[in-house]
Amino acid sequence: MKMLWGSLILAFAYLLLWPVPIDPVSWQAPDNKGFTKAFTENQLLSKLSHIDLEGDEGPEDFAVNKDGTIATATHSGAVLLMKKGQTSFTPWINTNGRPLGLEYDNEGNLLIADAHLGLLIANAKGELKTLVDQVANTAVVYADDVDIAKNGKVYFSDATTKFAAKDHGGTLSASMLEILEHKGNGRLIEYDPSTASSKVLMDGLVFANGVAISHDQNSVLVNETGKYRVLRYWLIGPKQGQVDVVIDNLPGFPDNISRAVSGGYYLGLASPRSAPVDELSDKPFVRKMIQRLPQFLRPQGQAYGHLLRISESGEVQQSFQDPSGAYPFVTGAIETEHGLFISSLIAPAVGVVPLSKKHSTTDVTDMDVDANSGNN
Repeated sequence: MKMLWGSLILAFAYLLLWPVPIDPVSWQAPDNKGFTKAFTENQLLSKLSHIDLEGDEGPEDFAVNKDGTIATATHSGAVLLMKKGQTSFTPWINTNGRPLGLEYDNEGNLLIADAHLGLLIANAKGELKTLVDQVANTAVVYADDVDIAKNGKVYFSDATTKFAAKDHGGTLSASMLEILEHKGNGRLIEYDPSTASSKVLMDGLVFANGVAISHDQNSVLVNETGKYRVLRYWLIGPKQGQVDVVIDNLPGFPDNISRAVSGGYYLGLASPRSAPVDELSDKPFVRKMIQRLPQFLRPQGQAYGHLLRISESGEVQQSFQDPSGAYPFVTGAIETEHGLFISSLIAPAVGVVPLSKKHSTTDVTDMDVDANSGNN
């Protein structure tokens, strides 16, 4: 009996006192309306075709250059290319990190947001160079997504300045730490190639994720994953420097965002929201205790395929879903000559939706959508 009591006391002391990397704060999660109205469950993403990555996995993002070459980034650190006329991806370079966001500039160089190394650039020969690994005297430890304005300025997210992906079990584990802590260690950064200088535009973001320049170039959109929303930072005009909410209270964790060819944006929801994360939002002490539990007992992401198309004002125009999660943890999409390419955190293939009338990028009448419900 003494041994039992001793074990219980030790277990209790462990749950109360064992050091953990997070220092949670209280917040109030918005009421999760789930898969209703514009987000009503459907099967539009359930019949993807696949381009196998032949042993690699996690095609996080895509970029297309002027020649029609499509690049994607994978868990192995490899950047894979599918050149115009080809039907499969082949290895090109390896950053020896974890490349995430990709974007080609006007000279054909590939900008790479690498979660381990910062903002990189690769020329056409595959020669790599680091552009930014520190901003405002703080290391970039989780570069996540990147986009380039027509004037050449580069915008990228540093998802969290506290939980380096390299040091905390990888990108997914580090993201969960940032979200559970909820202090807001993420930031949006502007890099000017003409002066090789960087500055922080926004900070205090709870996991700063996908980045996209607006179609009119007046603003930049950034996903705040931990708060289930997309923000807009105004670059020019009367609202310069101000921040608006484009869409909030999403039913999942927003990942990447990219411009749709005919207007609006594609937005990947990597996983549905976690009920325990929401219910414990105002209980930081309990969240700290949960962090001391074995990994399998902590909140986990759910394999549920979900891709949105939203308008410039944040109205939900299309919702592509696969409740089975056969193509799991969707991060986003890009339009190509082959169809709509779907990216994923962990899938061993690129998903493809044909750009037929049913899934047209210009016709949204096939979805019964309450256009205003996405902002409720």
